[in-house]
Amino acid sequence: MSRRRKSKQTFEPEQGAVRDVTAEGNGVVAGDDGKAVFVDGALTGEHIVFQRRKQKRRYDEADLLEVLEPSPDRVTPKCTYFLNCGGCIWQHLDSEQQILMKQDVLLQAFTRLGGVTPAAVMPPLQGSSWGYRRRARFAARYVDGKERMLVGFRERQKPLVADMASCETVDPALSQLLPKLQQLIGSMDLVREVPQIEASVGEAETSLVFRVLAEPGAADIDKLMAFAEAESVTVLLQRKGSDTITQLLSDAAPENLFFTIPDFDIRLEFGPVDFIQVNHEINLRMIQQAVDWLQLKSTERVLDLFCGLGNFSLPLARRVAWVTGVEGEVRSVEGARANAERNGLENTDFHAGDLFDAELEALWMKQPYDIVLLDPPRAGAAEIMPVLKRINAAKLLYVSCHPGTLARDSKTLVEELGYKLVQAGVIDMFPQTGHVESMALFEKNV
Repeated sequence: MSRRRKSKQTFEPEQGAVRDVTAEGNGVVAGDDGKAVFVDGALTGEHIVFQRRKQKRRYDEADLLEVLEPSPDRVTPKCTYFLNCGGCIWQHLDSEQQILMKQDVLLQAFTRLGGVTPAAVMPPLQGSSWGYRRRARFAARYVDGKERMLVGFRERQKPLVADMASCETVDPALSQLLPKLQQLIGSMDLVREVPQIEASVGEAETSLVFRVLAEPGAADIDKLMAFAEAESVTVLLQRKGSDTITQLLSDAAPENLFFTIPDFDIRLEFGPVDFIQVNHEINLRMIQQAVDWLQLKSTERVLDLFCGLGNFSLPLARRVAWVTGVEGEVRSVEGARANAERNGLENTDFHAGDLFDAELEALWMKQPYDIVLLDPPRAGAAEIMPVLKRINAAKLLYVSCHPGTLARDSKTLVEELGYKLVQAGVIDMFPQTGHVESMALFEKNV
């Protein structure tokens, strides 16, 4: 017995008033049936025409067809590809309103999820809204229907590669390469075997890591070499995992890029796919803010958890007696040690440890610390809370990339570990996107 394919439901256009927006860039409207509808690109206070595209149990998703009464905060997107590309969601909202919205997301998370309130809300940390991204992972795909190569970010709401020739948020050095990369890969024998390019901009050079699914022949190698020379970039090949990245003409590992932290006389080297903060300007200001908030003393000992390559550890080591850094990735730990040595810092030690392992035991846990700095990924730092309780540092600085997990961990710090939330504020690391970065300072109740 054959099964009939369920026909796709079509929806009629509807009108409604936008009562709120989500952090993901969706306006919230009550549909004709009273069900909440999330409308991509709609702003609070607008009267709009929308059409549902997907039904869910608690809400529906919809496309914006027309803005009948626009918000006074609506602006014209700077990027030609904004409506199609999924890299940004807020270019139609005034930049000052974007940061206020992110601050509201943070404060609501504290209240609703953590049941805590900062004693002081600090001014947002802001920088340039355009051309700030020094790292980007571009998808690549040859599209038969268009008979050409596409290189860029994914489309909004779709897994397809956006048809774009520039990007307003990446470093101009990367933006101008997009059409050239499309032409280059489109001319190669491996035209269908290059799914992505990972780009990094250092202070002295730009690197492009081409992910290849098959071995490039001599003709393709020649084209890549010519491109590298013409564009003054370093071209690298990645055949499998990140540990397989090699130089173009040999199996040698790639050379490091670097950036400087001038106020602390630090030069930090990083590999072409190592994690670094994507926004260099904000990163420098974020480091300085951390130092200012902590009011460091030369006699203090600092524990830097999720330390990476030493982004916070090395500047802090210029101001305190000792810094211990802990990171889960062995490669990053080795990089942090090497960076400390290059910068002549002898008051640091770095350790590899799985900070998501609740049973973790290590010698560094048994040392005394005056300050703990946390900079975890989106999952937060719930598993390390028992260690923080044992360490009992006087101050704790939490740098977060997810308001929800920060709020959850704040609840533990306040209710179970005896801290008070002294101050908090947002960091605009990713303008034009929904990412909410923040910093929160906790001090022991005395």
